[in-house]
This record gives sequence, structure tokens and C-alpha cells, in this order.
Amino acid sequence: MEHLPREPGPPAQPPAARDGDGGSALAARGLVRRFGAVTALDGLSFEVGRGELYGLVGPDGAGKTTAIRALAGLIRLDGGEARVLGLDPSDGRVRERLGLMPQQYSLYRDLTVGENLRFFARIYVLPRDVYRRRAERLLEITRLAPFIDRRADALSGGMYKKLALACALLHEPDVLVLDEPTNGVDPVSRRELWALLHDFVHGGMTVLVSTPYMDEAERCGRVALVHHGRLLLEGEPGALIAGFEDEAYEVRGGDRERVDVALAGAGDVRAASPAGERLRIVVRRGASGEVARVLAPLGAALERVAPDFEDLFLSRVGEAS
Repeated sequence: MEHLPREPGPPAQPPAARDGDGGSALAARGLVRRFGAVTALDGLSFEVGRGELYGLVGPDGAGKTTAIRALAGLIRLDGGEARVLGLDPSDGRVRERLGLMPQQYSLYRDLTVGENLRFFARIYVLPRDVYRRRAERLLEITRLAPFIDRRADALSGGMYKKLALACALLHEPDVLVLDEPTNGVDPVSRRELWALLHDFVHGGMTVLVSTPYMDEAERCGRVALVHHGRLLLEGEPGALIAGFEDEAYEVRGGDRERVDVALAGAGDVRAASPAGERLRIVVRRGASGEVARVLAPLGAALERVAPDFEDLFLSRVGEAS
């Protein structure tokens, strides 16, 4: 398959623009979507370039799924516009060029692996020889060939996600959109799924993936940090962390409850989160001395650590609150 290379090679060039293509593969411009009194999308904007692996990163309730459904043409917007390769998502041509892997179970659980693939092949009206060639390749790269006669409801979480991915790729889309594909997946399958996504991008495909896991942000070429339907930050993962303006520390020693109370009253502490038996905090740059003085009577001390995406996200959430 054109988008599924067997061996690593030089990075592929983004596919040439076709009629209707804009300057990006996916564009969300000021998206607004309300569900009753709840505003799921509050002016969200981001763009995904052709041939890019882009991450939509945020916790549950951030608006990631709603944004993906808007890009896939599954919901109507209350404001803003979505574009897929320059086209409105409702345009019939988008169906042939967009592959969607939703977060919820989307396969027929009483059908086998092979039967699910054949069902999606009929949806996309694939000629029989084309289907056989593509299915064989997809079963190979997902390592599902030995389980072709196993029912979908008997697959492990990771195997089910791989089958859903294979079904979304049968028609060889230019753009692949995945909503939290590693949610509920074991660590090994999680790594394998991300390796597949990198292979697809290497072959020229555009991939948008949403995830609540901050550590997965570093696997993307660019990311958008999203909270309450708004864009907090966007850019290359390394550059975003390098530009982190606060400081990250672990709190060692002391009684946790007393430490929590002391930190809650410290205005220079942007965020605090458990890190195993320790507490990880984000402190305004240059204010660690004051925080250390607050903790000293409690028998607790600060140890500087390298910031990660969770620190960055929590810091920006604190600023936006």
C-alpha cells in the first residue's frame, strides 16, 4: 500500500494538492459547539499540515472528541468552520479521502476480524482484488492475520484497536483521524499503535490523533493543548517544553496532608500533582526560595526536576483559570 511502507526510508514529501485542497489537510477555525448549557468548543482553532502527525492533547471533557466529530462532518457547529483538504466535511468527496477511527466501539462485535474487514470493503465499494491486496497488507502490519476468524468481541483491547485501524485504512485515505486510539490499551500495544502511526506519516499520510496522555504529546510533530474547548498552546513538543516559563520540582519528605495545605496557600505554586509517593509541583520562576521556606518547618524540601508536558499543561491551565 502506498501509505504503508515496509521498510524505513527517507521522509516522504506531502502529497500534492488536489482541487479543493487548501493550504492544510485539516483546519478548525473558531469552532463553537454547545450542548444545552455546556459549551464543548469555545472558539477552538488549529490547522494540520499535509503529511503531518498532529496531536490534540487534553484531559477528558477538553473538547477533543467534539472537534474530531466536527472535522468528520458528524455534528453541526454553532459557529466557526471546519475543512478537510479544503472541503466542507459534508462534501461527498471527503468520504473517500478521510479515514476515521472513533473512540467508542465502532465495529460489529459479533463478526470476525475478516468479516469486519469485508463489511467495510463493501461500504467503500472496493473491487474484490483491491480488497484482498489491501486486507492482506493490513493484516500483516497489524499482526492480526492469525486471528482472522476470531470474533471482534473476543479480541484484546489492543487487538480491537488495531482492527478498527485496519478498517479505517481499507480505502487508503489521505487523512487519518483517530480519537484516543490508545485509551484502555496495554503498554505494548500502545507502543505498536504509535509505531504504525509514524509509518503512515512516513508514507505521506496526514494523521490527527487525540489523546489524554501528556507523555504521548512528545510522539507528535506538533500538538495543540486543549482545555474547556479552547486552545491553550500549540507548537512542536520540544520547542514548547524548551519555552516553559515556570519551574518544576518534587517535594520530598514531610506529612502529605500538611504539605498539601501549605502549598494550597502558597500563591507562587501554579499546580501540584502526585508523583508516586512524592508530590510534583509547578512554581513560578524565581519563587522556589519562598516555597522552600514554607515547607521547611514541615520537614519537606524541594528538588528541581526537568519539566514535562503535564507540568506545561497544568501551568497553562492555572494561568487560564
